[in-house]
Amino acid sequence: MTERVVLAYSGGLDTSVAIGWIAEETGAEVIAVAVDVGQGGEDLDVIRKRALACGAVEAEVADAKDEFAEEYCLPAIKANALYMDRYPLVSALSRPAIVKHLVAAARKHGAGTVAHGCTGKGNDQVRFEAGISSLAPDLTCIAPVRDYAMTRDRAIAFCEAKGLPIATTRKSPYSIDQNVFGRAVETGFLEDIWNAPIEDVYEYTADPATPREADEVIITFDKGVPVAIDGEPVTVLQAVQRLNERAGAQGVGRIDMVEDRLVGIKSREVYEAPGAIALITAHQELEAVTVERELARYKRQVEQRWGELVYDGLWFSPLKRALDGFIAEANEQVSGEIRMTLHGGRAVVTGRKSQASLYDFNLATYDTGDTFDQSLSKGFIEIFGMSSKIAAKRDLRQ
Repeated sequence: MTERVVLAYSGGLDTSVAIGWIAEETGAEVIAVAVDVGQGGEDLDVIRKRALACGAVEAEVADAKDEFAEEYCLPAIKANALYMDRYPLVSALSRPAIVKHLVAAARKHGAGTVAHGCTGKGNDQVRFEAGISSLAPDLTCIAPVRDYAMTRDRAIAFCEAKGLPIATTRKSPYSIDQNVFGRAVETGFLEDIWNAPIEDVYEYTADPATPREADEVIITFDKGVPVAIDGEPVTVLQAVQRLNERAGAQGVGRIDMVEDRLVGIKSREVYEAPGAIALITAHQELEAVTVERELARYKRQVEQRWGELVYDGLWFSPLKRALDGFIAEANEQVSGEIRMTLHGGRAVVTGRKSQASLYDFNLATYDTGDTFDQSLSKGFIEIFGMSSKIAAKRDLRQ
């Protein structure tokens, strides 16, 4: 029986060439799998037909936008996940979603190998292969760019020699990855970290410096899930899409950072994630109102570790699964409304409302009606500071 390889297929030059390249290198039949996680671009059926025209024996496409939003973006919102306190895990979240479909296709078609188009320098090779090995440890992985030296020049030459139905002339100066949760841009002149991004880098966001009227939005959450925008019920996907439009129109969600890649190098990345930043900002503020102090303090530690695990490609790991349980429990009371002003590149919370609020006006107020017994504070301070006071006395004696 002829070996079969399942290829993560985007419809672009590199993965189109990879179909024939893998067949020549391994003698295997190639099954192309394209997964729509909201990256936009060409119609899925066009992509499927191109894969077949480029030599795939089978081609599958999956509209996974809702699945991606519900099962991958939503946990990140509940976790307030920001790698290095800034990056909302745009690409890192999509990889396990794609992996799930690749493994399912490998099982369906009897393939023993899964291939992807990643280089040997980035994080995505790890995310794909660690995810695949977690779901299907019997499968092997190959990456033509990394393993068979499939450079872009050689890919173009291969494409032209074989007469493949894909354009080889225009190449973007940037490397771009995008989905419904955001957009990542790197390489080109951005590799000089002194160079400022220019406006043509951006697509999801308008220039925040352009004068315009502010936009006020009310986001409703139920147990950490965004369920309505300005009182109109939405799915998670719709919440992200609508805030991409509204926050993006105000320039919200632009991030320019040098990040620590998993492979050990530092990389300059430009992100834009207007919906993600707006939702995480709103969710953080609603947690501030509804989550008890000690739980909130500990959750911040969990959030950082959760984000690192996802960034590092360990979505399917035992620790990540265990932390998911904690995060779900911590979100049980995170219900209510957050009012935000979107303007000048910022999403600013201006109002909070929740039936589960822990904010007590009568305890917080300094005016008449204050129910906080200030006489108790003196004794509390004595006990609270006792261990430090004893240590200070010891230090003075010495």
